[in-house]
Amino acid sequence: SFKLMLPSELRQRGTHPGFHSSLLRIHVPNDDRRFPGRQLHQILGFGEKPTEWEVDKIIAHSGKGPSAIFHVLWKSGDKTWLPYVEVKHLDAVTQYLEAMGVQS
Repeated sequence: SFKLMLPSELRQRGTHPGFHSSLLRIHVPNDDRRFPGRQLHQILGFGEKPTEWEVDKIIAHSGKGPSAIFHVLWKSGDKTWLPYVEVKHLDAVTQYLEAMGVQS
């Protein structure tokens, strides 16, 4: 077993500092050429900055009303389909709906 010096945030969350040697690996920093734009604050609940990823724009949608789903392009380059209830608060959705001529 090894005892690690953990960041204060992990200690506050109750992460135990002792780890078995089979669980430890050599740290390899992020390769920005393979994974551009990945930031520590994008890891859910870690770091001081907001935990939400930034949205670049809405690409498309399917369906109508509250049951609609939206194709989201994130600033990290990832694309996902999300239901309206999860994206309705985003400025990108408001801009997309205005561009499509939808009245809210």
